[in-house]
Amino acid sequence: MTRDMTSGNPTKLLLEFSIPMLIGNFFQQFYSMVDTIVVGKTIGVDALAAVGSTGSINFMIIGFIIGLSNGFGIMVAQRFGANDKNGVKKAVTMSVYLSLFMAIVVTALSLITSMPLLRLLNTPANIIHDANLYISIIYIGIIATISYNLIASILRAFGNSKAPFYIMIISSLANIVFNLLFILVFKLGVAGSAIATDSAQVLSCILGFMVLRKHEMLKIKKLDWTIDFTILKKLFILGIPAAIQNSVTALGCMLLQAIVNGYGAIYVAGYTAGTKIMSLVEQPGITFGLAMATFSGQNLGAKKYDRISLGIRKCIKMSVIVNIIISLLIIIFRHQIISLFVSPTETGVFKVSGQYMIVTSIFVCDLGLLFIYRSALQGMGNTVIPMISGVLELALRLLFGLTLPIFISFLGICFAEVSAWVGAELLLMISYYIMIRKLKHKF
Repeated sequence: MTRDMTSGNPTKLLLEFSIPMLIGNFFQQFYSMVDTIVVGKTIGVDALAAVGSTGSINFMIIGFIIGLSNGFGIMVAQRFGANDKNGVKKAVTMSVYLSLFMAIVVTALSLITSMPLLRLLNTPANIIHDANLYISIIYIGIIATISYNLIASILRAFGNSKAPFYIMIISSLANIVFNLLFILVFKLGVAGSAIATDSAQVLSCILGFMVLRKHEMLKIKKLDWTIDFTILKKLFILGIPAAIQNSVTALGCMLLQAIVNGYGAIYVAGYTAGTKIMSLVEQPGITFGLAMATFSGQNLGAKKYDRISLGIRKCIKMSVIVNIIISLLIIIFRHQIISLFVSPTETGVFKVSGQYMIVTSIFVCDLGLLFIYRSALQGMGNTVIPMISGVLELALRLLFGLTLPIFISFLGICFAEVSAWVGAELLLMISYYIMIRKLKHKF
């Protein structure tokens, strides 16, 4: 299935593309939350803290992978929009080469640096070994993670969000079963949670490949696998800045995690629960952003710049409405939500999570706009400004993460997070309007 976004009602197209992907992303986050809930409820707070303390490191590595795959998908979307079938095939095959190469490099570097990074982040001594065990097993599955994310980005570039949706539902349900099996039946502890995640990712990869190989535009012949250094260079230009942007953003989160780790296991557990919940809250923004990347990429290929402007206005309106509703629900029902992760007797964890959820929920609309403007620029082939926005996020997290806690303790961490969102949002918004104006005047 393909969806041409260069004609038709933008609101209808964006919604039809976004809704399956949003539900799929919710399922993905849901099975990630199931990991956390099962670990916290059955193994204990220390195990929850161990898994949670790896979150920012994992985000840095996985963020690099996702950014790389999304960058590769940009070229596919642009060539699909231009109706360049041979170009689509070449973009896909060269993306496969680069993805396999990066999988080997990233896996090796991640396994070597996992324990040093955990020590650098001030991970408490009582949880550091479980944390290293968990993250090392996750890294063994990096090749499956890269493979699936590449497949999903190619499908999205074709306007197909339904296949990734169905795949995500199946793998999410499988992950829940694997978690219960490895943790409750085989008693593998935090290692069982990591094995469950890897197993679900392998399943996603297999299912995604089965869908992709049947695609009408991907009847690839031996000649299509001939290495084309010009295309490889273009893919690097699109993929590497997007990957670096995600990793630099994650580095800022790592710095905040290091500060939180210094407060002890209770704060780490509370912060973990809060960030897991907010990872669900941010999904509409992420989804609308991915939709906008495909929309802007296809329409750039078709040279329909006014349509890009129309699409982003519609996307912003939908994102703001959805995020206001979700943020209000999170603030009102935060205690009930936190109780899914830990026992109500863990009052310290409840307090920390509640503070984080209130502050971040207030600014979640800004986060949604950040995703939309960033993805629109990336879809239009500008990956440098989004990368710079990641550096700005890092700088703001570092600045306010080191200064605000002196005056307002843990709340300073919360406000350091949202300050990074607002700063990056403003940079991306200004850059988008400058770029779209230049494109319209040029053509």
